[in-house]
Amino acid sequence: MELVYLYHSGFAALADDCAVLFDFYEDSKGPLEGFVHEDLLKRPGPLYVLSSHFHADHFSPLVFDFIERKPDIRYIFSKDIYKRRKKWLPLDDIAFLSEGDVYADEHLKVKAFGSTDCGVSFYAEFAGLKLFHAGDLNNWHWQDESTPEEARRAQQEYLTALQKLQEEVPEVDLAMFPVDPRLGSDYYRGAEQFVAAIHCRCFAPMHFDAAYDKADAFAPVAAAAGAQFLQIKERGQHFII
Repeated sequence: MELVYLYHSGFAALADDCAVLFDFYEDSKGPLEGFVHEDLLKRPGPLYVLSSHFHADHFSPLVFDFIERKPDIRYIFSKDIYKRRKKWLPLDDIAFLSEGDVYADEHLKVKAFGSTDCGVSFYAEFAGLKLFHAGDLNNWHWQDESTPEEARRAQQEYLTALQKLQEEVPEVDLAMFPVDPRLGSDYYRGAEQFVAAIHCRCFAPMHFDAAYDKADAFAPVAAAAGAQFLQIKERGQHFII
């Protein structure tokens, strides 16, 4: 399988006969230019478009324009997108998932797990591999600006969600998970707790905007947990998983 980093939390996972697009926000060169428009929409086979929640940096109504160029598209969205972005939705042929719901066909199986912000996270079985896209599941402790009690509550909410995931998904071939420096000190704590709980063969950081050095700082932590760290240096970068 090939993985292409687009931007923020956006990735494309490519197999020979189909592809999955996670949390499209912008293409690799900008909103309407890059790998998705220049390559992905021309590929044969179905394209699955997954969006984990309604936030504008994880869901874009531009994904509905893709169908003009590629009719074989299947949309799989968190249920909160139906509630919060309904005016943009062509409601036919969209699978809306809440936590615990499953979508499955001959190419892809997706189960929605919890989030500590909005929507869901996605566990997917695709191209013979186990993938996890966290969406906004993270330890959003904001400890530099929260009260100690608020930070403790955020961490406990995250650890509870992580334990539920671990019980069903103890290992994955690829995890796409936030390493967000906006959290301030100890910004990759959630990612560290994740790789300690879930065995990851490969780990791809996300949700770091253009702070590549901050994302790279997690590399030794991932390696210590036995994960191959995918060092993202630029938008549009390709990896073989």
